[in-house]
Amino acid sequence: MNRQDFRFLHRLRVRWCEVDMQKIVFNSHYLMYMDTAIADYWRAMAMAYEPCMAQFGGDLYVKKSTLEYKASARYDDSLEIGLKCSRLGHSSMLFSAGVFRANDALVTGELLYVFADPQSQTSKPIPVALREWLQAYEAGDPMIQLRCGAWSELGTDASRLRTEVFVQEQKVPQEMEWDDADASATHAVAYNRLGQAVATGRLLRHAPGVGRIGRMAASRVLRGAGLGKAVLLTLMAAARERGDRQVMLHAQRSAEGFYAGLGFSVQGEPFEEAGIAHIEMTAPTGAA
Repeated sequence: MNRQDFRFLHRLRVRWCEVDMQKIVFNSHYLMYMDTAIADYWRAMAMAYEPCMAQFGGDLYVKKSTLEYKASARYDDSLEIGLKCSRLGHSSMLFSAGVFRANDALVTGELLYVFADPQSQTSKPIPVALREWLQAYEAGDPMIQLRCGAWSELGTDASRLRTEVFVQEQKVPQEMEWDDADASATHAVAYNRLGQAVATGRLLRHAPGVGRIGRMAASRVLRGAGLGKAVLLTLMAAARERGDRQVMLHAQRSAEGFYAGLGFSVQGEPFEEAGIAHIEMTAPTGAA
């Protein structure tokens, strides 16, 4: 089993608490690494696990785990955990797994899950939508669909996400979250393969030739899966298509690195908005 066999790779660094006196990782931790990687596998599929499984009417339970040890990981090693859904049965799914240090396979294994009723824990057929979702991911197909449009078209889904992220999670007052600009803005919403809205943002006209991006929000359990980047690039493309040469935004300081990695530059000094530290950032759109 090679590192190149896996489309999905979860990265981690070995911590001191995971090793013995010889600074070698305890055997049991490799299963923990794989279990942690499974959570990120669902995230890479843009699947918010709990609400999706509730919609499927079941849950996944581990039936069997097997490991084969080849070499030891040590304290402070950088590891990659590869996962691949290698077989789908009637009610079971088998994941092949590997723990790699660079290109060296340290541990390989298999994780067998059964889809079952949460109450009785009796097995059920894997839903067609879940089966197709897994197959699409392993085939490299897109996991989200981006829709761009008016508030009248996308407002219901965008407002639900913004309420969850800004009002409920970040405690932004309701009266500060909603404004008349939504009616004239271009909105982008990302949907997963179940049609669930998972990320959103909006584009306003800030000045002649300058667009303003804002209200960027992604489902909390799916952050880090590239949803925010996809929405941002969609809005930047919309700004470019209408002739904007530049876009600006007020970035939360915690997201400054994210925007900088996508070509945004800091303008001016930090300021507070809705009780949260922000910084203005700008980027060219590439429009002629």
